[in-house]
This record gives sequence, structure tokens and C-alpha cells, in this order.
Amino acid sequence: MWGLLKNKRCHLYRINGVEDHLHLLTHLHPSISLADLVKDLKLSSSKLIKEKNLFPQFNGWQDGYGAFTYSIGAKNNLIQYIKNQEEHHKTKTFLDEYIELLKEHQIEFDEKFLL
Repeated sequence: MWGLLKNKRCHLYRINGVEDHLHLLTHLHPSISLADLVKDLKLSSSKLIKEKNLFPQFNGWQDGYGAFTYSIGAKNNLIQYIKNQEEHHKTKTFLDEYIELLKEHQIEFDEKFLL
């Protein structure tokens, strides 16, 4: 993922994940759309994971994704948040966290599409 981001002139600040999702903090270069970047990340990482048999239970990424923008002033807090994913998810599930982010950013959603 880091190599793909670098090739697309995006700067990776931090990436980390747990069993069911990952967080990625990056600068999005103006020459690439978010949707294209996510598509390319999913395709290239899926191919690598399957070729190298890195995660035998991996069946592919989910259809959707969540992306949120923050001010550059929040960067250091976001990096720490991403670094601490394992600890963080001992007390909060992915779904709870995702719903919290959607509400924080005032994004309307229907919970039936989150399951």
C-alpha cells in the first residue's frame, strides 16, 4: 500500500489495522480521486494477499469504505489514534466506532447498510 501511495504522489503518514478493518492516514494528491485511490489500494493489496497467502481467511475487501477529512492540525492525534488500534478496539467495536465517525461528521446513514 505504501508503494502504491508513493507512486500516486500521496504521502502515507500512518497505516494500521485489526482483524476486520484498517485505518490509513494519507495526503491525497490533487491529481487522483479518492474513489480511484481506494479502488487501486483494494485491488493491489488483494492480489498481493492472495498471491503470498498472507491471510488464509481473507476473502477480499468489503464493497464500501469510509473516508474522512481532517485539518492538518489533527495529524499527530490521528497518527496516535491509528497506532493504538488494538488497544482502542478492546473497548469499542468497529461498528460502534464507524457510527460514531458518521455522526461526528454529520453524515446521514441507514444502519441496515452497515451490517
